Amino acid sequence: MWTVVYIAPNRSVADSLHNVLSNEGLLVMLRAIGLPHVGDSGAVEILVPESEVDEALEILNTNVR
Repeated sequence: MWTVVYIAPNRSVADSLHNVLSNEGLLVMLRAIGLPHVGDSGAVEILVPESEVDEALEILNTNVR
């Protein structure tokens, strides 16, 4: 099961965090939330498999400012 570990404010931030997590060897999926007409400026959920949640949160805590 995929679990949301972070909600990025836009696609650019989500893509950056996706790269950080992927480079650490985690599986990552992005899912846009909100209204479809806002495009890349809308919020994006960052999801990882349930078994990788703790590791993802640890990585995010050191990379999100």
